[in-house]
Amino acid sequence: MQISQRVPQRVPSPGFGLGLRTEHYAEILAAPCRVDWFEALSENYMIPGGKPLAMLDQIRQDYPMVMHGVSMSIGTPDGPSLEYLTELKRLEQRIEPLWVSDHICWTGVHGRNLHDLFPLPYTEETVRTVAQNIRRVQDFLGRPLLLENVSSYVAFTEDSLTEWEFVAAIAEESDSLILLDVNNIYVSSVNHGFDPQVYLDAMPAGRVQQIHLAGHSDHGDYIVDTHDHPIVDPVWDLYAAAVRRFGSVATMIERDDNIPPLAELIAELDVARSIAERELREAA
Repeated sequence: MQISQRVPQRVPSPGFGLGLRTEHYAEILAAPCRVDWFEALSENYMIPGGKPLAMLDQIRQDYPMVMHGVSMSIGTPDGPSLEYLTELKRLEQRIEPLWVSDHICWTGVHGRNLHDLFPLPYTEETVRTVAQNIRRVQDFLGRPLLLENVSSYVAFTEDSLTEWEFVAAIAEESDSLILLDVNNIYVSSVNHGFDPQVYLDAMPAGRVQQIHLAGHSDHGDYIVDTHDHPIVDPVWDLYAAAVRRFGSVATMIERDDNIPPLAELIAELDVARSIAERELREAA
């Protein structure tokens, strides 16, 4: 597939962050914590008022923020609705995030959100559809969009590209940036039997703006991206390989269920810091 080569517009790495969760609001506001930035789930704050938005405003005064969406549905033929984009832009203008991200997937049809991240067929036609939708969103927001690779459990018979070819082609064709979920790569590599290093090597390094780390549930012959467990050693190893490949990239940990105390997540984030420092030092 022929793709254009453009110069990406990356933001310098703000360091190591965590997903902003309601369970940690009080601790975050009570005293400074060893977190460089927070990632807010966009849809939780796309509201006219209330406590969540008030908490976000307060935390935003002390920490850089990024926005991460789960229902843009960039993979549907018509793309995101104008209503959704208008609400998203209102929030973006309010908190002035470092960047805005979502997923390479579809999440609903005919105006109905199905509350899941559904896969897309890896074809050139899908690349064109998704890239067109991304360009429209980027024009509307007036900034580059980050798109995340999702975990995968099924394959389409019409797939003509590998997942890594698909993700790279979308980023290049739309001139967007990549939110690389290292855990999702590992999950999909186990479920589909591919080498995750091949995936990393295929990513356009200049477009990787952020890295996600998370835990998953192991069911023996398959694993599920559940964000409810600590990060396992194979994912840490893959993160080390990602640092060797991409250098200093903003990295954060997602935890969406069985959420531990903030101190426990910060300790896990320190593991990411130490791995990145080691790999960058050895590469110098």
